[in-house]
Amino acid sequence: MPLTIGVPKEIAAGEKRVATVPEVVEKLIKLGFAVAVEAGAGDAANCSDETYRTAGARIIDTAARLWAESDIVFKVGVPTTEEVGLLRDGGTLIGFIWPAQNPELMKQLAAKRATVLAIVSLPRTLSRAQKMDALTSQAGVAGYRAVIEAANAFGRFFNGQITAAGKVPPAKVFIAGAGVAGLAAIGTAAGLGALVRANDTRAEVADQVVSLGGEFVKVDYEEEGSGGGGYAKVMSEGFQQAQREMYAKQAREVDIIITTALIPGKPAPRLITAEMVKSMKPGSVIVDMAAERGGNCELTEPGQVVVRHGVTIVGYTDLASRLAKQSSTLYSTNLFRLTEELCKTKDGNIDVNMEDEAIRGLTVIKNGEITWPPPDPKPSATPPTAAKPAAVPAAKKGHGHGGGGEPMPAQKLAIMFGVAAALFWFVGAHAPGAFLAHFTVFVLACFVGYMVVWNVTPALHTPLMSVTNAISSIIAIGALVQIAPPLAGGAPPPNEWIRWLAVGGIVLTAVNMFGGFAVTQRMLAMFRK
Repeated sequence: MPLTIGVPKEIAAGEKRVATVPEVVEKLIKLGFAVAVEAGAGDAANCSDETYRTAGARIIDTAARLWAESDIVFKVGVPTTEEVGLLRDGGTLIGFIWPAQNPELMKQLAAKRATVLAIVSLPRTLSRAQKMDALTSQAGVAGYRAVIEAANAFGRFFNGQITAAGKVPPAKVFIAGAGVAGLAAIGTAAGLGALVRANDTRAEVADQVVSLGGEFVKVDYEEEGSGGGGYAKVMSEGFQQAQREMYAKQAREVDIIITTALIPGKPAPRLITAEMVKSMKPGSVIVDMAAERGGNCELTEPGQVVVRHGVTIVGYTDLASRLAKQSSTLYSTNLFRLTEELCKTKDGNIDVNMEDEAIRGLTVIKNGEITWPPPDPKPSATPPTAAKPAAVPAAKKGHGHGGGGEPMPAQKLAIMFGVAAALFWFVGAHAPGAFLAHFTVFVLACFVGYMVVWNVTPALHTPLMSVTNAISSIIAIGALVQIAPPLAGGAPPPNEWIRWLAVGGIVLTAVNMFGGFAVTQRMLAMFRK
């Protein structure tokens, strides 16, 4: 019998998101599930009960009935003690469960013999897990909204303007942390015309910052900042001191600071001190995206907007919820992708496969047994190492796209040239004069196309581009010969049809060659340091 997925109304203060939107309800039904939604659950996210009915969901009037009739419950916020009491014995709960921060909640859920999948425990290093990564999707929304809140509290334009009434300088924005939220904030602020600077303990994100239009500000201290699972780690005291000095300098110079720094399982690091706030220009703004975990700014008050030393400090903890429609759509898509992994048979039933690395990481409670934290990721299976052969000198790389190994043996080279000479003699002896002239042009075009394009270093274009451009050069050279005036005593000029076909060939090949190199140049610019 197909299971029922229940979507209750979120009861946390200020929470406007809903775990499933009508568009995703239709997809869940196609997987074989029945879907029930509490009345009014999607109102704050502009999803009316009627749209849910149209999508095929049942509307249930009370939370108690919904929880009682649901085999699987999709939630956004952490369930309260009252909601845990409503959960059916042996039921399944999927949502933002923070197992490290809520040990009592874990015990309560285990007592209900529940199966709990915590979306925050997803192994984010798995490439196939990206489609289920709700932390990333919600962080992107929050990063965008942080810039909007900063713009709302800031007293000027973001972009510079020159008007008849005077010149308006562009806003200077500094973003601490270049994770998903930070990168979203960088792109948004740069899109609004601000001068954006950013910093992160992980040096590898510098290129990403630059690609979004920001300037990466490096701390004058050498230390690797990457932690497990793609997160940052706690840095040494020496690095932190150098970082504080850099932050103090930025605080004096910029108009807006957006902080995004979080470390899994630990309080938010204090990056902006009261002294730094005091040094900022009057009218400046700080948006502390880590307010829910204590804040990156010493003067942040979670959930509040305060003014300290003339600086507005925004400590909202519901940034993603302030774009409820968008964040709900992304979150419900994440849960749908997870449901696809749980229901590969598409029969409305789930299989919590603990052998699947992604599902094992997500599952913090299985049938009342606490399974969090998950074991360390399995090492990739490698065949047993055989005895190492004697070292062989590395083959010398060729210049272009051809094979780079040793030169062709003399005997093989002589045979190849002999066969080619015999072929050309046969063609020259038996082919008519008109064909011979065109054949000569074709051979020369092939040779020139190969030498001009194919032997270009691979760093300048992709292999596919090199192949197509080599062919295009052959066509272009042959077409140029066709439209060129005939030499004295040479072959007669081609008829008009051939001439116009040659002109068309030149135009098309020119578009292909120049366009190909232009596209390749843009691709390379994205990765150029």
